[in-house]
Amino acid sequence: MTACGGADGADDADDKPGSHGRTSKSPSAQASSGKPSAAPSVSAADGRDVGACADGDCEIAVSEKVTFRFKGPRGPATLSVTEVGPNKVAYTVKSGSGRAKGGATGPGQGCITVLRANGSGNSCGGLGDATRPSPQPDAVVIQAATGEGGTAILHIVSR
Repeated sequence: MTACGGADGADDADDKPGSHGRTSKSPSAQASSGKPSAAPSVSAADGRDVGACADGDCEIAVSEKVTFRFKGPRGPATLSVTEVGPNKVAYTVKSGSGRAKGGATGPGQGCITVLRANGSGNSCGGLGDATRPSPQPDAVVIQAATGEGGTAILHIVSR
């Protein structure tokens, strides 16, 4: 079963992102949960460091609700993971007065949201191996993939 939310137009946000110069290309660093009793269930190039996303280019693992800012196509944007669990992820992206929502349930499922200066679009469904999405000109691509152990992988890709 897959669920996907709709998208409204997306523009600038009023919030300012932090700066972070790190980018990622492939899963290589082991993610950690930050909780001593929980074992990491997946790997992400930037681990669980949401600060790595500030520049609009990251790969992180999330296992709980989180909100962070990143560089959007026309300025700051905010991504809020609103639900995450075994084979489940849901999120909202705000950019200016626009908002896009995505959500997926099931093994190998996920959503891709493309933010452009004049709006956004979503696509949800099977992601296969959930590799890093390709950058698109003048856009930020967000991919959220479900994970069996209750940890979702987020990719944010910009040029």
